[in-house]
Amino acid sequence: MPDDKKADPFKPQQPSIPGVPKTAGAAAEVVQTTETAKTATRTAIPMPPVWIMVALAGALLFGVGVAWWSHGSPPKDSATAPESVAAPVKPAPPPKPAEKLPMAPGVVATTDQLEKPWSARRFIFHNQITSEQVEAMVVHLPSGEYWGFSLREPYGTCELEYVTDLQKLRTDYNFRATHPMVTDPCNNSVFDLTKYGNSPGGLVRGEIVQGVAVRPPIAIEIETDGKQIRAVHME
Repeated sequence: MPDDKKADPFKPQQPSIPGVPKTAGAAAEVVQTTETAKTATRTAIPMPPVWIMVALAGALLFGVGVAWWSHGSPPKDSATAPESVAAPVKPAPPPKPAEKLPMAPGVVATTDQLEKPWSARRFIFHNQITSEQVEAMVVHLPSGEYWGFSLREPYGTCELEYVTDLQKLRTDYNFRATHPMVTDPCNNSVFDLTKYGNSPGGLVRGEIVQGVAVRPPIAIEIETDGKQIRAVHME
């Protein structure tokens, strides 16, 4: 009797093999499906840990930031501007040699050098008694006389000054004068060479007109011989 179940034209009937049960095909299909699932499982890529993903994301952000900064920074000129060349420094002029002062006893000036009143000239006086060399000065006074004196203050070591600037006498010594004066910057004393003052050896020029000085400047005897002016003796 023929089978009432119609055959599926898209699914052919399994052939009937002697000795092989009809369910063998189904079993083989199940085995093949299982093997395919195992192969897919073995070839699947495992998901990486979370810290690796965070590190990769940070590296990516850092790379993007560097690329943006490099793009935004203005390109540097390949050619560097030449440095300004400083002008050569002129060497300082050599110092002027110290004035060689005349030595006394001896000629210390000429009448031509001290032609004008209140003109003066410095010199060195060698004291033969003490063997000291002391700076001194000779001045042409308005009276026509030449007066010499030591520039070392009496009984001290301060150097006296011959001040011809009357304004300096007002500002530095608070003294009003009508002609040059000799001053002691250590005690602000002022000496007037037109007047005589007391000294252990008698009257000498340079009366104290201001200050606490002990005596006038130490006098040096001056002689003239023609146009030569000589310093001969210190008191």
